[in-house]
Amino acid sequence: MRFFQMLIASTLGVLLAGFIIFIIVFITVVSSAEEPEPYIRDNTVLQIEISGTLPAHAATNPFDEILNPNKRQPVSLESLKANLEKAASHDKIKGVWLHINILASTWANLEEAHRLVKSFADSSDKFVYASTDDIGLNEAGYYLATAADSIFSPPETYFEFDGFYTQVTFLAGLFERIGIEAEVTRHGKYKSAVEPFYRRELSEESAYQLEELLVDVNSNFVEDVSSKTGKTAEELNRLLNSQPSLSAGVAFQNGLIDSLIYPDQVVSLIKERIGLDADKELNTVSNSRYSRVTAESAGINRPSTENKIAVIYASGPIMSSSNGQNPFDTQSYITAAEIKSHLDDIRDDSDIKALVVRINSPGGSGSTSDLIWRMLRETSRDIPVIASMGPVAASGGYYIAMAADTIVAESTTITGSIGVFGTKFNARNLFNEELGITFDLVKTHDHADWLVPTRGLTSSEEKAFQEFIDTFYNTFIGKVAESRGMTVEQVDQVAQGRVWTGVDAREQNLVDELGGIHDAIRIAAEKAGIESYRTTVYPRKKELFELLMSSTESRIKSWFSNPFLDQKELRQAYDGLSLKNRDALTLLPYEINIQ
Repeated sequence: MRFFQMLIASTLGVLLAGFIIFIIVFITVVSSAEEPEPYIRDNTVLQIEISGTLPAHAATNPFDEILNPNKRQPVSLESLKANLEKAASHDKIKGVWLHINILASTWANLEEAHRLVKSFADSSDKFVYASTDDIGLNEAGYYLATAADSIFSPPETYFEFDGFYTQVTFLAGLFERIGIEAEVTRHGKYKSAVEPFYRRELSEESAYQLEELLVDVNSNFVEDVSSKTGKTAEELNRLLNSQPSLSAGVAFQNGLIDSLIYPDQVVSLIKERIGLDADKELNTVSNSRYSRVTAESAGINRPSTENKIAVIYASGPIMSSSNGQNPFDTQSYITAAEIKSHLDDIRDDSDIKALVVRINSPGGSGSTSDLIWRMLRETSRDIPVIASMGPVAASGGYYIAMAADTIVAESTTITGSIGVFGTKFNARNLFNEELGITFDLVKTHDHADWLVPTRGLTSSEEKAFQEFIDTFYNTFIGKVAESRGMTVEQVDQVAQGRVWTGVDAREQNLVDELGGIHDAIRIAAEKAGIESYRTTVYPRKKELFELLMSSTESRIKSWFSNPFLDQKELRQAYDGLSLKNRDALTLLPYEINIQ
């Protein structure tokens, strides 16, 4: 038996070594073929294609770059700002053509993108045209298009203009049918993340806070559409309430679109705008290609400086561990270990004078949020720390923002949700009655098994659970009070798990300023007392070899522990029903998706 174990181990070792050597050679070949800075011809138009999502920072995947080099990289707020800034100064760029269709982006990011495009259109002498194709526009795509000088659409294309909604899925009926009981403990009457587990519809408090979010998003939308079309808010709201239509023709008749023309006609219009003969080819450059043009080539002379502002993009759920994340997995998480690694690098760089933390997180682990809060608080003793709230910075996301000197949020940022909950599922009926699985155990003490998913809580255990949640809630609001210069009683009034938009959160003194990440960077520079600076971004892009090797150890352990059967999925499913090794959750009430 030992012989076969050694044989398998040796074989896997040889295969792994060969694979690593192949990757090293492959990376060397690919790296040597890196594209040079593109040459921009006279009378060029910057063509920016925006569809799907619009992230603040697009983390590129080395696997995509190698296996699918022609794949279009998504436009991010970071690349949009940089390219519009270069295009404004570049004498060879005559204008910007936004090619937009249906967007599923968050409203906070759309708000900043709209501001960036509008600023370019207003401050430069160059045109901005927006058009769509056969996919068409929904409200999010149309909202971004209103930042342009003119909006064009093919005559038979889809156009949605009917208002906003958000929908919540409830599981109580399913749990009842399959024999699962949710035992919920929470602090905060608005802390409704657990409602789908035991209710069949929204509570009055949940419905109220969601309605308030929709009102603020609609108000922001209507204001900017009004600015573009010249229609009053009352006229636009009447249109939104009128008989719905999905026709671009109807949108044109109502003055929402400037012209119904095809893409080739848009090209002719641009040629005429820049004085190019009709028989000449229009030169365009894509957003991803233009990103490789340096600021110097575009005519921007930046002052020489060693000063830097660090920007940490903290995106995703807050988790206690990355659990050996698969290198092919593009899901983002926030962990204390990752944040600590970034902060260690920042402390080691004496040229970094300030830090901006861009938070896009619904929260998660309470204890991890507390660790990250501590690390950022300690960092703020040495350099200014500014929190920039993205689409969502709620619950645990708000918790870590409290460590900053200044909190900046978009008007449509979803924030607050200052509350705590914990959930234990009792699946005894599911196992016993539906699956025919029974359990028995022996224990040393009365409550040794109180967190297992195969029995309910006793009254004393329910009390202990509630005390655990209450203690963390009191810690949470105490830190908010200290951070915001409020009393605990004042914080409790605006907490209770209540979700706020950025504009309402500012009125409640939960945030300091309204604006985007670039406003946060400006504030960081002012706090640091520097006028010229460069930005350095974390997490830094990992090369392919580094990405592969970062998880090699955990993969090898998994192979050798059981090379034929990985029961991780089964183990995770069982653990998901138990509170063992978990903590209080500072998590946003369900996923708020405004459409």
